[in-house]
Amino acid sequence: MLISSLQLLFGLLSLLLGAESLVRGSSALALRLGLTPLVIGLTVVAFGTSAPELAVSIQGALQGNGGLVMGNVIGSNIANIGLILGCVALITPIAVHRQALRFDIPVMLSASVIVFAIGLNGEILRLHGLLFLLSLLGYLIWSFYTARRDHKTEATYAVETPYPTTKPWLELLMIISGLFLLVLGARWLVQGAATIAETVGVSKAIIGLTIIAVGTSLPELATSLVAAYRKQTDMAIGNVVGSNIFNLLSILGITASIQPFQIRDIQITDWLVMLGLSFILLPLIGKSGKLQQSSGAVLLAFYCAYIAYLAFRI
Repeated sequence: MLISSLQLLFGLLSLLLGAESLVRGSSALALRLGLTPLVIGLTVVAFGTSAPELAVSIQGALQGNGGLVMGNVIGSNIANIGLILGCVALITPIAVHRQALRFDIPVMLSASVIVFAIGLNGEILRLHGLLFLLSLLGYLIWSFYTARRDHKTEATYAVETPYPTTKPWLELLMIISGLFLLVLGARWLVQGAATIAETVGVSKAIIGLTIIAVGTSLPELATSLVAAYRKQTDMAIGNVVGSNIFNLLSILGITASIQPFQIRDIQITDWLVMLGLSFILLPLIGKSGKLQQSSGAVLLAFYCAYIAYLAFRI
């Protein structure tokens, strides 16, 4: 128990340090490359903070724990919207970029529906994984193309924020070290929490939907909170939306390409909660283009209700 507690403590510290380093380095890199923080959040930061989910999912698939794999992805996406966006919006209203409203959030919704439809068959095949990866590649190419094409957005952002004074190698070092600390911190935290949970005797799907999902989503939470504190709300929303897209297309794509897996112990309720939180996001943002504090409270309440339901299901 002492070792597990120490893992939790050092895991949390690593997550906070990693998030600070990642946000600082990514913000500077975005300016240097002529990209907005939204695009960096949707790509570099999102992929980096999704690394723990990828590691857990590949290991789960190789061990034949399909319920853990899908539970991790579904639970992480639920936590990203309900817990992370809920907490960040409670701290400060999140202004949502037009690109996210018109393109990125709809892509997340489409990916959620497609994975849900395929998942109902009870198995993710290697062909599905390859299609997911091709879809992700198309999304990334289009994101970078539209970001570089939008000169007006770049010019506006350049006026608001000074050009970075740090060296390029230092920015890359901050990003790499931040990602390393995030992955390491998430691993320590998940190991400590999972060890405690297994002594209680809960199913792998429930562990994936709760402890591992929240644990592997802590990099997104830490990064988004730090980004919000530094007034980089574009990076906060981009991190969450991008992470959900990466979870669905990259993690399931890479995992299924390496080892196809069967889905077990995932109930229709889990799918519907993921879809419901994804689809409620646009109405909550509304015409104002902002995720207000009241909307954050709704998302957080939704997430807490789901966790209470899972506790009852155990």
